[in-house]
Amino acid sequence: MSASRGLGLGRRVRYLLTRARAINLGNVTRIAREAAKLSRTPVPLVVFDMLWCSVRYETGFQDYLDWDFVLLTRRERRTYITHPKSNHLAKKLNDPELRKLFADKAQFNPRFDRWLGREWLDVRATDAAELREFVTRRGVVMVKVPDSLSGYGIERVEAAEVTDWEAFRTRLLERRQFLVEEFITQHDEMASLNPSSVNSLRVITYFDGDRTHVLASVLKMGNGGPIDNFSGGGMYTMLDDEGVVHSPAFDESGTTFATHPLSGTPIVGFRVPYYDRVIAFVDELSREIPEVPYVGWDVAIAPDGPVVIEGNPNSGVYQSKPSVSGIRTGLLPRYRAAIGF
Repeated sequence: MSASRGLGLGRRVRYLLTRARAINLGNVTRIAREAAKLSRTPVPLVVFDMLWCSVRYETGFQDYLDWDFVLLTRRERRTYITHPKSNHLAKKLNDPELRKLFADKAQFNPRFDRWLGREWLDVRATDAAELREFVTRRGVVMVKVPDSLSGYGIERVEAAEVTDWEAFRTRLLERRQFLVEEFITQHDEMASLNPSSVNSLRVITYFDGDRTHVLASVLKMGNGGPIDNFSGGGMYTMLDDEGVVHSPAFDESGTTFATHPLSGTPIVGFRVPYYDRVIAFVDELSREIPEVPYVGWDVAIAPDGPVVIEGNPNSGVYQSKPSVSGIRTGLLPRYRAAIGF
């Protein structure tokens, strides 16, 4: 065995031990049962395979379910970029100090202000009167925890709901919802998918110093809630290079949707408006901080074009679900071709 392969195996074993110490048996069993429905494999064998894949392919348990690893051959499994692999890339490629500009939206917004397409304020730098003026002038705002992940702490607030502005400001401070943003008005076609949330794109890019490579492009939708995050009840599906959907969306439980269950809007065949401008847009974004070249951009489509919601320097991973799309090859080759690892 070569030294590099030995080091790689050691890293994977350490990852498995870390996972084992923090394992949630109920969650593992749930995922194994869901995965087992796709095959005739007994649940205990699926659990064993999940553990094996976590070492051999650095696959997270949710990865195993999302991309139907129970159905894939060894050769097919090797083509998938996984969350642990993506984490390695983020740590290797992205400057740790400058990543803080992305991790804290209160720092991100000033740096990327010209691409935001909305006004915002930091509650810590305003009093109750300024806060009242800002919210009432817009009618609806989103309040956010600046350094949260997966949509935690995001809340939609209507001005008419607030009766005591001092108490409202105090509540925001106590909950660390320091960021108040103008609510994004999205393009009518995007709103038709699910009107209760801003339905966004996650465009994962790598900037090589000269060219921006689009590694993955994703359409995310809410399902009745105020956010479109996967962990918040939302769903996603992949886009082709023209911004068109070819496969049903799926949620965290693995449930699939060819048509949105609430709006009735067809998902398969949906074409994202202004998609050609989205590609040029993320190219501009990627050049702003070249020391952080590997980013997952959340982009909304406003009536007159794309606006940025946030940048994620430790981007999640999105790929087609084989049992839904028929595609049994992951995006790892595309990542390797662009990044050169």
